[in-house]
Amino acid sequence: MPRDDVQELRRMQKFKQVERQPLAPLGEEMVAFFKQTAQKRQTKLSQIAECWGRLVPESLADHCTPYGLSRGTLTILVDSSVHLYEIKQLLLSGLQEQILMACKSAGLRKITLRPGRLPD
Repeated sequence: MPRDDVQELRRMQKFKQVERQPLAPLGEEMVAFFKQTAQKRQTKLSQIAECWGRLVPESLADHCTPYGLSRGTLTILVDSSVHLYEIKQLLLSGLQEQILMACKSAGLRKITLRPGRLPD
């Protein structure tokens, strides 16, 4: 290669290369993100799950599980229509008010029941 071509290639390479700034470590930001999202949500869900386990009779608790919490609405999955009916009657007889009062600080405002099972 002629000397002029080599110099031209070096000059072009110099302009095309981008200097990258060193990145800041993610450790502190990840801890802050975890505290803001996951930890707060986990404490709410653990409080609700504890109330659910304490107030729902064990015979029915084996057939249902808290599935999710969204905008103050707790979704409960129930494995059969018979148990769905029993839990619905139990909630209507006053259990729902007890759970809502016990979990008010966690932001719980409503309980919905859905038929279904958690995947294994």
